[in-house]
Amino acid sequence: MGVLLGIWLLAAAALAQDITVSGRVVLTSSEGHSRTGHNEDVVVWLVPLGEPVSAPSPDRNAPRPRLVQKNKSFSPHLLLVPVGSMVEFPNRDPFFHNVFSLYEGKRFDLGLYEAGTSRDVLFDKPGVSYIFCNIHAEMSAVVIALPTPYYAVSNARGELVLPHVPAGRYMLRIWYEQALPEELNSMVRQIMVSESNSSLGVLRLATTTLSASHKNKYGRDYDPPAPDNPAYEHP
Repeated sequence: MGVLLGIWLLAAAALAQDITVSGRVVLTSSEGHSRTGHNEDVVVWLVPLGEPVSAPSPDRNAPRPRLVQKNKSFSPHLLLVPVGSMVEFPNRDPFFHNVFSLYEGKRFDLGLYEAGTSRDVLFDKPGVSYIFCNIHAEMSAVVIALPTPYYAVSNARGELVLPHVPAGRYMLRIWYEQALPEELNSMVRQIMVSESNSSLGVLRLATTTLSASHKNKYGRDYDPPAPDNPAYEHP
């Protein structure tokens, strides 16, 4: 009986440390006005400090994550994957694409590949990768490779829920596409998670309305679309 009681107490202690962390994001304009009902797609993650915690390993039996090219767009626009994930880039358009990322995170250039074919990229280090097409300037996506299983993406109300977080110290990081790097860096901080401290509170994040223009993979402006080029035909 004593052994069984000890096992039960250990299991209960482990469950007690399995905490659901919650919070809320409020996006504001440069003038400080809140964006009511449009606080989605903010990514928040917690990186453990102190005792090392293994990064989540991709499930080898699960389908590979995909960033599909269709109708001259990437789908999904935002993709979160564990570090070490192999991501597929299938071309479902009836013309060529040239997917590349040369700015942050994983740097790669897949070259030209035709309709019905696919390329793979291994996201082997943590970071934010901004993805573009060297032919179609309007195409963009973001892949975030995370070294932690403790993350959440806000809904339209700005709500965040991070389940199964062990008690301990963490570095809180945040990302949003329409926030400047200096604003995101100012949000980084250490937090302590415990049964009595499971809320991130309200995270207020200033956004920008400036469009993030980009160059092609050669560092030059994109050429104007050529009407007779099949790569620019409307689907």
